Amino acid sequence: MAAGGGALWRRRAAALSRAARSVCGRAAGAERLAGRLRARRREEEEEKKREVPGNPARRRARELAALQRVHPNVLARVLKQGAVYQDEEVVVLNKPNGLPVHGGPGIKNCITDVLPILAKMLENMRAETLHLCHRLDKETTGVMVLARSKEAADRIRLLFKTRQVEKIYWAISVGHPDPAEGIVEIPVVEKEVQSHQPHYKMTLAPNYRLSPEDGKVLKTRKNRSAETAVTRYRILASSSACSLLELQPITGVKHQIRVHLAYGLGCPILGDHKYSHWNKLAPQKLPEITLRRLKLEQSQARHLPLHLHAQRLSLPLGASGGKRIDLVCEPPVFFHRTLRKLDQKGSKHKTVQ
Repeated sequence: MAAGGGALWRRRAAALSRAARSVCGRAAGAERLAGRLRARRREEEEEKKREVPGNPARRRARELAALQRVHPNVLARVLKQGAVYQDEEVVVLNKPNGLPVHGGPGIKNCITDVLPILAKMLENMRAETLHLCHRLDKETTGVMVLARSKEAADRIRLLFKTRQVEKIYWAISVGHPDPAEGIVEIPVVEKEVQSHQPHYKMTLAPNYRLSPEDGKVLKTRKNRSAETAVTRYRILASSSACSLLELQPITGVKHQIRVHLAYGLGCPILGDHKYSHWNKLAPQKLPEITLRRLKLEQSQARHLPLHLHAQRLSLPLGASGGKRIDLVCEPPVFFHRTLRKLDQKGSKHKTVQ
């Protein structure tokens, strides 16, 4: 009896010892995991301390990258919050920077893909998908019109094609256009850039050139691929080697505002790294005074977003076109922040409703 009791005691003691070791092992594992989490949290906090105060442009670049990682439902919710106007015919969004309209290689999220989700959020679960009426570049912010039906979309697309839509953009340019107000009317064409990184860009295809011998204006042979492009502009404010411009594209050629400003007037848009150079792909080079005002090093300029905003569209709506509406979107926070840093005192304009 005593021997049996001793064996039972030993078995219980061994079981307790194994349980204790298991508990200790789990506790040690939990402590190691907690230690790794604390170390990771400290690294993230240190990263924030290094980046947030001194480099808002880089922080903005990280925010843009996040748009490509969110779930489509989250993206649709973001677009819904940016809706500035709705009626039975259209929905008008304030498009964010860094969000492409169409998909493509390497693009995970785009506006087109979430239109069915957005329609259900705005109307009801049985709503017809929304339809694109025009496009904005991935980097451009501002007014984007969506139609609730295919018929309405076709009517609005025709308005754009026949130039019945008045478009007003705001941009911050590097440099001051001379003269301060005018019209750029130079055809635009797409060409391949031969460099160590071959790529395609839109560029000017002027119909006239100056004779190198006597300076006379000579008519050139028209490029058959070139498209007529007309942009009206005027300076609203200037400071720190930059200007706030109001732009009205009369035509709708791809990248025409960016090309006319960069190559026609020699004043590329702030953050336009594509058109700040012709023969290479490189970050925009900024004047020293601009870098000082923006509190950036030249190496940080690559993170600056394009400062081009579709501020207002005016178009006739309804089947008969009898109702003309003005659709207005405020520039994004980063645009306003840049204006404040550049100290462009004349840039506080009342938004027309």
